Amino acid sequence: MKLITDLEQAFESFRREFDKFERGNKSAGTRARKNLQDIKKISQDIRNYIQESKKDEEAK
Repeated sequence: MKLITDLEQAFESFRREFDKFERGNKSAGTRARKNLQDIKKISQDIRNYIQESKKDEEAK
């Protein structure tokens, strides 16, 4: 599923940027926060997909 792949990629990007931030690269902190926003959005998309799937199943 594309959403899961997107979530995995966003998390890996976050992890790389957070590691850089931990080593003192302050601008990597900004990129890590952006990755967290992306993760939040993708997570919400997955939640919506699950909810819609449940509604569709109940309608049958």
